[in-house]
This record gives sequence, C-alpha cells and structure tokens, in this order.
Amino acid sequence: MHVVILGGNSGIGAALTAHYLSRGETVSVFSRAALAVEPATAALVTRQGSQPVLHQYLYQPEQLEQSSAQLQDALASVFSKPVDLVFCCLGLLHQTELQPEKSLRQLSAANLRQAFEVNTILPALWLQAVWPWLTRSPQVKLCWLSAKVGSIGDNQSGGWHSYRASKAALNMLVRGAAIELKRQLPQATLVALHPGTTDTAMSKPFQRNLPAGQLQSPAATAQRLATTVEDLTPAQNGALLHWDGTVLPY
Repeated sequence: MHVVILGGNSGIGAALTAHYLSRGETVSVFSRAALAVEPATAALVTRQGSQPVLHQYLYQPEQLEQSSAQLQDALASVFSKPVDLVFCCLGLLHQTELQPEKSLRQLSAANLRQAFEVNTILPALWLQAVWPWLTRSPQVKLCWLSAKVGSIGDNQSGGWHSYRASKAALNMLVRGAAIELKRQLPQATLVALHPGTTDTAMSKPFQRNLPAGQLQSPAATAQRLATTVEDLTPAQNGALLHWDGTVLPY
C-alpha cells in the first residue's frame, strides 16, 4: 500500500505516518518542516534497506498558490507509482492571537482570515494540486480531515465561529469536488473525516471538561481512522464521516 500524508507534522499526520510505517507500507509525507521520526519508526525504515518506505517532501504554502515546479516534481515522483490513500491533515484551532470565540462580539476579520487560510484554503489547494495525478490511481481514497463542529446541522451550541465556519466551508468544497470526482473516476472516493478529539497541541487547552473516554491518543486516532478508511467504498463519496464511519449531517 502507498499512503500520502499532507501535513505530516501535525499530531494526527505524524501518528498516521507512524501507523502505516509500522505496517510496512510506503508512506510519502509532505510537511513544512522535516518530520521528527521516532526511534522505533526510524529503525523500521532503516530495516527496509534499499527499499525505504518513508519519503519526505518539504513544501511552503505559497508553492500551492503558485503551482511551483518544485512541488510538481515532488507530486510527479509520488504519483509515479499507484497511490491507495491520501490524507490531508491540515488544521488550526488556536494560536497566540487566535482563540475560539465564545461570542460573536469576539469575532475579528484577522481571526477569520487565519482560520480560513489553514482550514479551508490550503486543504482546497492541496486537493487541486493532487487532482491531475489521480488518473494514475483510479481507485484512490482521499480523506480530508475536517471536524464535527463544522457540521451546520449538528451545531446546537454556537460559538467557535471562525473554526466552525472554516470547517463548514471545507466540507462544502469536499462535497462539490466529490461530485466532480465521481464523473471522472467513479471508483475513487473523497470524504471529509472527523477524527475525534485527540491529545495534540490543538486540543490541549480544551481537554479539562471532556467526558471520560472521549480524548484519544494520536496513535489510537490513527488506528481508528485507518480502520475506517480501509472500509470506504465509492458509495460513500462526498460524505462527511465520523471517525467510526457513521455519516454526519452537513
């Protein structure tokens, strides 16, 4: 199996990389900084000898906007062999100046721009970047990590306006692209996937009041996602899915 991870330095992206490497799969990782490989993972890669299973590619967001030759060369290399799975793991909930809003009064144009840049625009540009190469892998499964709080129908509590809106926009982009994908590659599958609350830097400030059992380790989340995507079929193309494979309302 050949798995592509977009955003390999994220907590879930790194965990997915480690998970598939532990299974002896070929993993191609795109990240903005060199991937910090755990000693056990490094030993596994080393044991592959002349057939390494980990390929790392560095990129910067502006390369996606400019469709740079360097990025195209990297994609040509990755898709020179069939690709089975593509995960897009980009996401941003908070930074120093960006915090989830509890009230509409806290909303700002700067926060909206930052949230949409990472949660909507860059994942959309990644989908656009890999799109021309998908014909080489007509049964590929594309999994763009989203969030349950981006579901409009499921929103019963309000708040977190920038994050919710940017993830809802991502869900719509996935839905529209999936319709296009079905026309071009009817055996391929594109979904938006809610990974569940995971013990990463993204969720750290919001873990205190979580119900028991809701918070999962990155490794557990990677295992759950891998199990779910293994069972994906073209009939689920365009869906917004919970980590367990159940359908969430858009």
